[in-house]
Amino acid sequence: MIEQLLRTPLTDLVGVRHPVVQTGMGWVAGPRLVSGTANAGGLGILASATMTFEELEHAIVEVKGRTREPFGVNLRADAADAPARVDLLIKHGVKVASFALAPKKELIAKLKDHGIVVMPSVGLPRHAEKVASWGADAVMIQGGEGGGHTGSVPTTLLLPSVIDAVDIPVVAAGGFFDGRGLAAALSYGAAGIGMGTRFLLTQDSSVPDAVKELYLSHDVNGTVVTAKVDGMPHRMLRTRLVEEIEETSPVKRLWPTMRRTLEFKRMSGMSWLALARDGREMKKTQGRSLAQMALAANTPMMLKSGLVDGDTTAGVLASGQVVGVIDDLPTCDELITRVVTGAVEELRRAASYLV
Repeated sequence: MIEQLLRTPLTDLVGVRHPVVQTGMGWVAGPRLVSGTANAGGLGILASATMTFEELEHAIVEVKGRTREPFGVNLRADAADAPARVDLLIKHGVKVASFALAPKKELIAKLKDHGIVVMPSVGLPRHAEKVASWGADAVMIQGGEGGGHTGSVPTTLLLPSVIDAVDIPVVAAGGFFDGRGLAAALSYGAAGIGMGTRFLLTQDSSVPDAVKELYLSHDVNGTVVTAKVDGMPHRMLRTRLVEEIEETSPVKRLWPTMRRTLEFKRMSGMSWLALARDGREMKKTQGRSLAQMALAANTPMMLKSGLVDGDTTAGVLASGQVVGVIDDLPTCDELITRVVTGAVEELRRAASYLV
């Protein structure tokens, strides 16, 4: 554990020592990883999209038992029970609420009224402008290099365009793994960086060791973006299963999709009515077609097979392109120390060029 070496709008806003965020990856960002990040001085974000309401409360309580440092929870803004989950964050005094999509204006207001920092993720400057006008405290951007659901604009173009569009702190994600990246992001004007794949590949991550080794075996060309898993662009490891999915016709994917939908319904405890409500909200907020909504339940179950069960023959593995430049499994404390001290060195080196 190192002392604070960098002070940014993010560290001031959230109360963490270091401007490093561990993103809310489904099935990966559980209590152990989140508390490991928090205790190391970064901002750990608990992934709740793959949790039932009861599981989320249990996870929040567990994190609070492991650390006294600030942490966050990532929420699905389009979930039918989003208001109830917001109440849960308020009840337990969670410091940060992050969202993969823009939350409703009234949810932002309610969270802010209770002192909770609101940090949605955005993919375009106009999205950042919208949530900023609604009162969001900060935004996170993810460039196309990032894993999971992603866009096509690289971080080096998306980041400055969003920074120019809003006057709230911007956290940069997509392609970050070391101190040079943090120094570069701060030089662009970002308040910090978010990392997903880099935190997945730590000792504090609960992903099975054999799966971590599979990640480490891939190079920078070892990922692919496909929309055939859940109907939306999704960056994941290039595996035999993913290649088969890419080549399979929609008709052949129909039965596996239906089967995984039933598995997701059983796992989540959701009723068919609740699933239908979520589907309607996806159609409204994301513009998904009926076919895309039918595929949506694929993602949590296929990710669970790989990231939790360790079955890479039946699961997909979300990954950023940085997987190709990662070759070790540090602890969260070792990783954050390395990133922050490396950034300070790079910033001092860059400053030496001034005349």
